[in-house]
Amino acid sequence: MSVSDLTAHRLRARLAHAQSAGRLPSVVAGLVRDGEPVWFDAYGTPPVSGHDPYDVQYRIGSITKTMTAVLVLQLVRDGRIGLDDPASVVLGEVGYADRSVRTLLAHSSGMQSEPAGPWWERTAGGSWAELTAANDGSGAVFPALQEFHYSNLGYALLGELAARLLGSTWWEAVHRRILMPLGMRRTSYLPEGAAAQGWSVHPYESTLVAEPATDTGAMAPAGQVWATATDLARYTSFLLGGHPDVLSAEELARAFGPQSGTPKDGLGYGHGLGFQLFPGGAGTLAGHTGSMPGFLAACLVDRDRRVGGMVLANGTAGYSPAAIVTELLDELERCEPTVAPAWTPSPTLPTELAGVPGVWHWGNTPIVFAMEGVELVGRRGGAELYRFAVVDGRVVGRSGYHAGEELRVVRRADGRVGHLDIATFVYTREPYDPEAPIPGGHPGSA
Repeated sequence: MSVSDLTAHRLRARLAHAQSAGRLPSVVAGLVRDGEPVWFDAYGTPPVSGHDPYDVQYRIGSITKTMTAVLVLQLVRDGRIGLDDPASVVLGEVGYADRSVRTLLAHSSGMQSEPAGPWWERTAGGSWAELTAANDGSGAVFPALQEFHYSNLGYALLGELAARLLGSTWWEAVHRRILMPLGMRRTSYLPEGAAAQGWSVHPYESTLVAEPATDTGAMAPAGQVWATATDLARYTSFLLGGHPDVLSAEELARAFGPQSGTPKDGLGYGHGLGFQLFPGGAGTLAGHTGSMPGFLAACLVDRDRRVGGMVLANGTAGYSPAAIVTELLDELERCEPTVAPAWTPSPTLPTELAGVPGVWHWGNTPIVFAMEGVELVGRRGGAELYRFAVVDGRVVGRSGYHAGEELRVVRRADGRVGHLDIATFVYTREPYDPEAPIPGGHPGSA
């Protein structure tokens, strides 16, 4: 499956604008829909003459952090570490190891953004012992959990934590537990085979200056990895639908839940468990951007529309990679809108919900509860409020205000449903039914 020629032309125009406006030597991008690539294109000077541009490696920068996060979330899933455990249970008493795994993943630990010493992205990296000796925990800028503050150093701690629990190096774990199951065979620690040169563009002369391709050592879990467009499209597909040997779609959905932010950003940005969250698409785009000297990258998905996009460029700066992907996804939706899944009739009504579908009132407010597939959905004026599912004989909220709460179906002596009780929220067939608990009875009655 691929996009139409007209859509491809419009997408190419978007990519060309980004390359030109951003003065990016080369840029390659791709889009995925329903787990399959539907479009690739490249613009600018070919990074490796005569070579397939989608098989040329670029540095993906902080997209690496999502791979570190996936390793840690696998360990959480397997019971090897808890999200709210301090990193010290694995790392011992090194600087910042008193921070919890959750705060390190979500950049809410309050620790400094960069390790002490020369700029780690442009210099050869040192060992874990050297890194911890130079960063004793005294450089914190906020109390833990106060607000979002991006920390590259925090991901060095997470990478070491994962490596120790798995009995391997961080990179061996990434390769074995993520790249191989996903078929990402052209993703590597250092450039291998055809790889783009990273460039800095002089702001006035428009000349190119080669950027270094360093081994960042103990800081590698924050931004070391190199990948091709083809491999990054596979990773995008994984973020959309999960993979049984890596993380499931449900586990990724929890990782995409907002964990931290700042008052300044408001609702314009949030951070989950290792993943950036941007407003866009059907509501939220999840994934990560990346930058290292000479390179820009982004990989974002819109799970509601079942689409995702990625971009790789070999320029230090010039155009927001998140903006490129967002613009491409917007163009795809304009040209070829997402097709809603086909409606199918619900199977047999679960016995736990017998007599429940229909109109219920919370006080004086009517809400229609109806089956949609295997879930019970409450809507007011057509807008979805709540969603419930039967789990092990209990009716449990899946989304909305009642998420996680149990819906209790309270029946009268004759077996008919008298009211619904959801954590003291009482829903009745008639407004203020006097036979039901509070809010039963008219508010003026006594």
